[in-house]
Amino acid sequence: MQKNQLTALLYGWIVVFGIILLSSLVLALVLQFTAFDEPGLRWATLIIGVLALFLGGITAGAKGKSKGWMIGGTIGLGFTLLIFLVQYLGYQQGFSIEQSLHHLGFLAAALFGGIIGVNLIGGQAE
Repeated sequence: MQKNQLTALLYGWIVVFGIILLSSLVLALVLQFTAFDEPGLRWATLIIGVLALFLGGITAGAKGKSKGWMIGGTIGLGFTLLIFLVQYLGYQQGFSIEQSLHHLGFLAAALFGGIIGVNLIGGQAE
């Protein structure tokens, strides 16, 4: 990987984790001070995760300027690997079938985001 692609990955991961941390704070406050319940939280977190990875893929693709599918895929795989390691090492649990499907969706969102990000800029790296 080239230096600009590594920089693009860093920007993409910063966007993903920034969105997730900010939305976690907002959801925690909503749970604390409203009648929002757990079933609604499940859908909210899924949608936020997909949007975060999509926007992270767009950011990384736009910054990398080429190979958007590879940059987006790396963003998605890195996120999935981190979540798996935290869950497996921290809680001694693997992914369920439902979680695996969610993470396939996250990977697809990051892939498409990377492809779209490259095409938003409109060209190859110099």
